[in-house]
Formats: sequence, C-alpha cells, structure tokens
Amino acid sequence: MAELPLWARLWERLQALPQPILLSGGGALGLGLIVLLVWSWRRLGARGRSRVLLGLFGLTAVGTAVLGTWSFRLPPPRGSLFVLWHQFIRVGAALSATLFTLGLLFFAVPRFLSLFQRGSFVFFVAARHVSSKKSGFLTIISLLSISGVAISSFALCAVISIMGGFGADLKSKILNNNAQIRIETSATAGFEYWREALDRVRLVPGVTAATPVAGGEVMASSSTNTAGVILRGVDTDSIGSVVDIPAHVEVGSFKYLSDPEAINRLPEDTPIGIGSSGEVYLKGPRLPIGDHDSGDEEAGHPGIVLGSELAKSLHVYVGDILTLVSPMGELGPTGMLPRTRKYRVAGVFYSGMYEYDAAHAYVTLEEAQSLLDLGHFVTAIDVRVKQVEAVETVTPLVRDALERKDLEVRDWKEMNRNLFSALQLEKIATFLILSIAIAVASFCIICTLLLMVTEKSKEIAILKAMGASDRSVLSLFLTEGMFIGGVGTLFGVTTGFIAMKSLETFGVRLDPEVYYVDQLPVHVDGADYLLIALCAFVITTLATLYPARAASRLRPVDGIRYE
Repeated sequence: MAELPLWARLWERLQALPQPILLSGGGALGLGLIVLLVWSWRRLGARGRSRVLLGLFGLTAVGTAVLGTWSFRLPPPRGSLFVLWHQFIRVGAALSATLFTLGLLFFAVPRFLSLFQRGSFVFFVAARHVSSKKSGFLTIISLLSISGVAISSFALCAVISIMGGFGADLKSKILNNNAQIRIETSATAGFEYWREALDRVRLVPGVTAATPVAGGEVMASSSTNTAGVILRGVDTDSIGSVVDIPAHVEVGSFKYLSDPEAINRLPEDTPIGIGSSGEVYLKGPRLPIGDHDSGDEEAGHPGIVLGSELAKSLHVYVGDILTLVSPMGELGPTGMLPRTRKYRVAGVFYSGMYEYDAAHAYVTLEEAQSLLDLGHFVTAIDVRVKQVEAVETVTPLVRDALERKDLEVRDWKEMNRNLFSALQLEKIATFLILSIAIAVASFCIICTLLLMVTEKSKEIAILKAMGASDRSVLSLFLTEGMFIGGVGTLFGVTTGFIAMKSLETFGVRLDPEVYYVDQLPVHVDGADYLLIALCAFVITTLATLYPARAASRLRPVDGIRYE
C-alpha cells in the first residue's frame, strides 16, 4: 500500500484531535486574523487597503469552493453520527458564500452609482452626495443608515426563509405520510362494500391511487415496556402508491408483513435498529427459531412495522416479539376479555414527525381486521391525487362517484386547516413585526438627510439662486434617500438570499438529541424576497419625504445669510 503524502497524514492527525481542541484552535485562529486585519488596516494607505480587500475577496471565493465541495462529501444527516465540526464546515461554506457576495456588492455598488453621475442633473448631484468621501461625519452616518436597512432586510429574509422551511417541511411530511383524500365513516365498526367504493374512486379523474385501511387503537407490550399504539392494517401491494411509509423503513422491510418467515432468516450483522444519534445496531448470532425454549410457535407470529420512537419506547428491534392487546375482546365467564396477539417486529420506519413515529404501527389488512374484530369491514380508504395543491377540485368528484351518504370525504387541506392557518398567520405576523425594524432603520435615513440639508444649505441656496426649482431640490433629496434605501435593501436582500440558499444547499444539521428534525429546514421563495425588497424600498422611500420637503422649502437668503 502506497504511503500517504505528508499533507494527508497531517490532516488525519488533525482530525483525530478532540473536538474542544479543534474548536478552541479555530476560534483563536479566527480572532488572530481579525486582530491582524484591524492592525494592518489602520497602517495601510488607500492602495494597500484596496489590495487587502481584494485579497479577502479572493480568499472568500476559495473558501466557498473548498468548504462547499467538502460539505457535499460529508455523510448525510440521517443515519450518521452527529459530529460538531461537520456542522462548522457546512456553516463555514454558507458564511464564505455570503461574504463573497458581500464583497462583490462592495466593489459593484460604487461603480453602479458612478453610472448615475452620467445622467440628469438630479441623478448626478444625488449620486455625488451619497458617494462623496469628503463629507466626513455625513459619510459615516450614511454608511450606518445603509447598514441599518441592510441588517433589517437580511434578518427579515432569514426569518421568513427558516419559518417557510419549517412550514414546507411539515407540509411535505404530512402529505407523504398521510392520505391526501380520506374516505371514512363515523361508525366505530367501519363500513362494508368498500371494494366497490375503492374501484369507483380509482376511476375518478385526478386520482392516482387508493388503498383500504383498517385502523384502531390498541396497547402494545414488550418484555420491558408498554405503550399506546394507533394500529393501521394496510394492503401491502397498494399502500406504497398512496403514502411513502414503505420507502421510509430504515431497518427491516415492509415486505416482511406479507412474508414474516423472512424475518427469521436474516443473516448476522444485518441492521436491526438505529439510535437517536445515528448509531446502527446489528443483529448478533442467534439460534434457529426451533431451538428456543419457547418452542416452534415463535415461527408463526405475523409481522408488524413500528415507528422509530415507538420502537425505542418499547425497546424492541427487528426480529423481537411484542404483544398487542385490543379492547375489542371476547365475552368470558368473568366478563369481557381483551383480545391479545403476538407479533414479530418486521421493520422500523422514520417519517420525521414525532407524533407519528411515536404512536403508529402497521400490519396487514387481514391481521388488523381480525385483531380489531372488524370482520370484512374497513375504517377508511386513503387516496392520492395528481395535483396536490388542486385537491379541492378532486374531492367533489370523489364524493359524487361514491354516491354514499354514510361516508365522509375530506382532503388534506380540510383535515389540517387549523394547522396551516396558524402557520400562515404566524408568518404574516413575523413579517409585519420585522418590517417595523426596517421602519426603525429608516429613521436613520431621515436623520442623515436632515443633517445633509443642514450641511448642504449653502449648496442648496446656490442651486436655487442659479435657477433650480423647489421641485428639483425635492427630487434631489428624494433620490438621495432612495439611493441609501436601495443600496441597503440590495445588500440585505441579496446577502440574505445567498446565505439562505447556501444553508438550504449545504444542509446544516441539527442535533437529533435536541431537535427531531435532522437538519435546519430552509425554504427560499423568490416571491417572498421580491416582496421584502419592495416593502423595504417603499418604507425607506417614504422616510425621505419630510427631509426632501424641508430642503425644497429652504430659501436662498437663509442658506447664505451667514456666509
């Protein structure tokens, strides 16, 4: 085997260091670079500072390429151990991309303002006022105004994207793990003639698949714990075309429900469980089923697929035995006796919804009908449609096709109306609250323009003496305020878009011990960003009205009285 190069060996030794040492070393290095930059910045001239900025710009470009490529080669969040420095790589890639965008805007905006200086009189003077470096204190105030608008816009973009990410993630999980249209009855015993109804539903335009479900509540008991379970009996041939639960089975297999004997033939070192931090538990050596003390009856148990949190609560893995207790029992000499039946764990699924993973279990349709004493009845028919967002147009067609008043047809929007209404209301409230931050930042623009009117009173008087109208002066200061607000909005919205898109692309993982989601959900919607940019620009433009009007009312004699 060829010997690794020196840099590779050093890198392996660096990765072997404890995480606290790595974090402390990285923090000390970053702090040292900042101190060095500040020290050198104060001692460099204009040309030296330009070279430093160009060097930092190139460094962020290289950092984005290196860290971005590195983050794509890291293991996926689900099914892998949570490693803290992996998250620093992902966040570092997003931060480098954001700083690169910030540097690009820093170099582009002055050149963009210089283009306006070639335009009309109003644009020329406004651009000169904003980009002038001889105004001293006013230049600092202008930069602070731009920074205030930029930070407020950036915060609004970040919050809206993360809230939208949580909403989109929740919506995706609900649609993937539940029926998009559900046909059910209020009777606890279910409904009959469901095969005819199933055939009719499958012929409805817009419906892609439908499957019967027999469900109810039972009690599950293992050798160490008990838990309440929502049991769902499904048709193993058609359930995968309606919901994505079979595709989310992490260990075991959904097909073991129809072939439980295959569970007994699992080879050694087969994954049978996954811990909360991503650790995988493997099957150890076992005796053949017939050699157990309990006898050959162990081989006859049907299979059951559990949610990941339910499996952890019961402390069971693939191949273990658990007992289900149904309240629909039989009448005995001492009264009603609950019906019990043993099942062998055939698989463990992870849907991403804690309430779902902690309570749901799947068996075959016939097993659920037998355990819940449903006979040949089912409790629901789950339906999947082609156009998810247009499901309300398919629901009446399904209702008309059934022609049964004893069945209720509801779509996912109706079943989750309160949840999504609350999410939408929260998003609107957050947008309005953070828009106030932009309004507060616009006060800086008012102060900046008022100070500029005071300092430039002589220039305003000379302009009016030379023939400039009140309307021209009003337009001049309105344009200056629009430049300040526009530049701040451009910086905030653009860097916010790049930062959130980077987080969405690189996938910053969250600790599963604390949060149930594997990674930070981020959803970047271009319409939201356009709305944020429009609102920020309108708010900052309205803030310029009073200072611009004050400048237009200044009389030439007042401006040059003390000169």
